[in-house]
Amino acid sequence: MKKPKTLQQAMVHFADADNCLRYMVSLRWPNGVECPTCGRKDPVFLANQRKWQCKSVHPKRQFSAKVGTIFEDSPLPLDKWLIAVWMIANCKNGISSYEVGRALGITQKSAWFMLHRIRLAMQNSSLLKIGGHGKEVEVDETFIGGAARNMHKEKHHRRITATGTKDKTPVIGIIERGGELRVKVIPTRRKHIVQQEIRDNVKKGSAIYTDALLSYQGLKFQDYQHEIIDHARC
Repeated sequence: MKKPKTLQQAMVHFADADNCLRYMVSLRWPNGVECPTCGRKDPVFLANQRKWQCKSVHPKRQFSAKVGTIFEDSPLPLDKWLIAVWMIANCKNGISSYEVGRALGITQKSAWFMLHRIRLAMQNSSLLKIGGHGKEVEVDETFIGGAARNMHKEKHHRRITATGTKDKTPVIGIIERGGELRVKVIPTRRKHIVQQEIRDNVKKGSAIYTDALLSYQGLKFQDYQHEIIDHARC
């Protein structure tokens, strides 16, 4: 498929819903569309809905090209998403959410959300989330800083005893058992930050294993199977 070389060409090209769909299929399923739930490779295309339906009977038989990607839980259509991807990939000096919002006719808040997801996908080199139905994902967080055993006595007291984790950097790790690991620096371990990272990286329906940190509470009500591992009992 011929790729647009200018923003004007990108807007004209991706304004066609069929072009958007073909482009997504070529990126996601180069060897043919397959069901993201069971992996069956002969789903039926429902032209009036622009979706596919798996021939096997199971939950979530119908699926779109957005399912399991960074676009999945967004009401914004593919044409706006793909134009935003083109813009951030081709602007060498970066691009602001205000500029994206004006170009796409959406709010700055929506544009910021899109840029956050797109940059995350570029960092991970994939538009796809990890996990899925029947898959197990482990999530944990820690603080990174100087090793206590290598510190001078006075520095050890100041950074470990006096300030606790104040001078350390919080990091979250998300790994699919037997699969991909994703690690990211986060501003805090607060609930809205931690759970947003999970939503950004993990497919709905995944079984998620965490420790008892309060920031993970509520995941069961967000289309995840959440299990807590109590390290005090292990």
